Amino acid sequence: MANLFLIALLLRFYMQWVRVPFQNPFAQFVIKFTDFAVRPLRRVIPGLFGVDLGTLLLAWVLEILLLLALFGLAGFPFAAAGTAIVPWLLLLAAVKLTSLAVYVLIGLVIVMALLSLVNPFSPLMPVFSALATPLLRPFQRWVPTVANFDLSPLIFLLVCQLVIMLPLTWLERLASAHL
Repeated sequence: MANLFLIALLLRFYMQWVRVPFQNPFAQFVIKFTDFAVRPLRRVIPGLFGVDLGTLLLAWVLEILLLLALFGLAGFPFAAAGTAIVPWLLLLAAVKLTSLAVYVLIGLVIVMALLSLVNPFSPLMPVFSALATPLLRPFQRWVPTVANFDLSPLIFLLVCQLVIMLPLTWLERLASAHL
């Protein structure tokens, strides 16, 4: 349940960042699902350059609490570790949140690609297209279409997998080794 809420927070942050129209039922669901937690934070934490920092901070704190709960259930000796683990725990939470965000972006591109093939006139297509187009635009400049088929989602997915496999996995192992 916590990961579902984290995904909704990341979607809300990304939708506000790329200025997706919020009249769609999907966008309305994400807003209503996260509004109870985000609205009080927006009064305290201001946005910066159109970026909703309160939503992102809430997602990061929730990831930290999730990690603390998982470590506690696994029997991690918090008392013996002291405060030396705090920076590594914060780094691990940021890496896990970044990894989840990359997986969310992968899911958005896959859904958009499938909708464009199966039902391009779906009511969800404008939202997923608005979310995926900024991600795919740099790849569409370099990757030509082959037989009227856009290969940029495949290249995007490949790059995302490399980002997850190389720097994020390395950072996760580094932070986990110090815990």
